[in-house]
Amino acid sequence: MVQSSALQSAATATADSPPFRFYDNRQKYLAFVSTCSEKSAVARRVGKELASLHPSPPAMRIFDAGMGDATILARLMRQVHALHPAVPLLAVAKEISLEDVRLGLEKMPDRFVEHPATVLVITNLNYAEAPRLMPRDVQAAAAFNWQEVRLTGTSSHDYAEQIEALSATLAYGWQTKPSPRTGNPVSVRPTVLVLYREDHKFMLDNVIPRPGRIVDNYDLVLASQPWRARMSAQFKAQKVLAPLARALSPGGKLVAVQSCGRDPALEIVQRLWPEENPFQIDRHQLLAALKTELGKDGRDFTMPTLPDEKAIFRYQMHTLPSEIGDRVGTSTLFAAWNAAIYVAQIEDERVEQVVRSHGYLDATSEVLQRHGGLWFNDETFVVTRRRY
Repeated sequence: MVQSSALQSAATATADSPPFRFYDNRQKYLAFVSTCSEKSAVARRVGKELASLHPSPPAMRIFDAGMGDATILARLMRQVHALHPAVPLLAVAKEISLEDVRLGLEKMPDRFVEHPATVLVITNLNYAEAPRLMPRDVQAAAAFNWQEVRLTGTSSHDYAEQIEALSATLAYGWQTKPSPRTGNPVSVRPTVLVLYREDHKFMLDNVIPRPGRIVDNYDLVLASQPWRARMSAQFKAQKVLAPLARALSPGGKLVAVQSCGRDPALEIVQRLWPEENPFQIDRHQLLAALKTELGKDGRDFTMPTLPDEKAIFRYQMHTLPSEIGDRVGTSTLFAAWNAAIYVAQIEDERVEQVVRSHGYLDATSEVLQRHGGLWFNDETFVVTRRRY
């Protein structure tokens, strides 16, 4: 789900402290990603688009608009190697969470071994700046923190040791402070971290980003859960989708993924909050808003509206068949409850009001038993830059 998006706080927050942001709760996030299959499902869906791309020199370029713990990115990098084992890869990822950057980097040593012609870039810049690797604000540009790491050695152990030693570098580059207006984390300084193998520097010379040189023309851009569901279509198109679409190369594809409800997980939520409907902005509204935002530039893109059978895909909470029966185990109930409120983006203040009784566990158990488990619906759409 959303890992790096700017999420607004609950209205009940006091003026004396930054508003609470649901997705800052690390335990809920980790419990969700470890018990549900969303990341693998998204990677499979995006992989279908990746297989249809035809990169041009000097490299295949992909941009992840919310790296999270890099589970999806690592899977896509593996698929790039399977499809194009001899083609250099530039993988750029946006992430504001220091912990996610650390978790993501832990997955990368093997990538540098299998696909040595890889340049990995991680940045905390916003959506309008991150694909370009260039701050727009003059003051921010003056404080730009650009770090380049040349990995030495030939084994994943060598690279893991060097990446682990970056702890102080990451702590400095990904320092944040809460916005007094929204409670969203704001980067203290704009940062770009570039990693590649020292023994491939010569052949990657035209691939490695340099300070002051704008990067664009991506073959693939992934935007998986990059926003708060309740934000307007206009906001999502202006702040996220349009900048990402403009970063595409001719023939490049932007794949967007978001939750769409109509699943057992939302049933659990609506048992406690009958009027709750967080997924009101569907893919049709987003595409319409994107066309409006792009204006004349919209002619450079194709934005097909896929039917439900092609646009919607399902992922599940991991359970054993024996766990869903006449009686559902307590750990399974808590995992399902956590996943349901996480996907629906229910703030802790509201959750606290219903967990004082066992009604929420009864509602969760009933839904699990009726459906034989818990599953979720995501929807996707693809924006492609035309070739001329």
